[in-house]
Amino acid sequence: MNPLLIFKALSNETRLQILDWLKEPEKHFPPQEGGDCRKIGVCVSHIQEKAGLSQSTVSQYLLTLQRAGLLEVYRYGQWTYYKRNEQTLKELAAFIQHDL
Repeated sequence: MNPLLIFKALSNETRLQILDWLKEPEKHFPPQEGGDCRKIGVCVSHIQEKAGLSQSTVSQYLLTLQRAGLLEVYRYGQWTYYKRNEQTLKELAAFIQHDL
């Protein structure tokens, strides 16, 4: 875990919103053909549609969150799915509680 990368990734309102949506994906996104959004994540096209931003902007935001370790990515054929990395979020919470 790199706290500096994480805090930089969290310094954007839309990236924070994406993490919030992915906390309860079935509440924020429509059903998808690829499978259970809790298990495989949410298709990038659904995230882009909900965010109302360009595909390239959303892809950059997702990449930033992924590089910080906050998201896990799964690719199935031409589709890319994202879900929260709960382990990193637990480590971040412990870091904040004990080290800051």
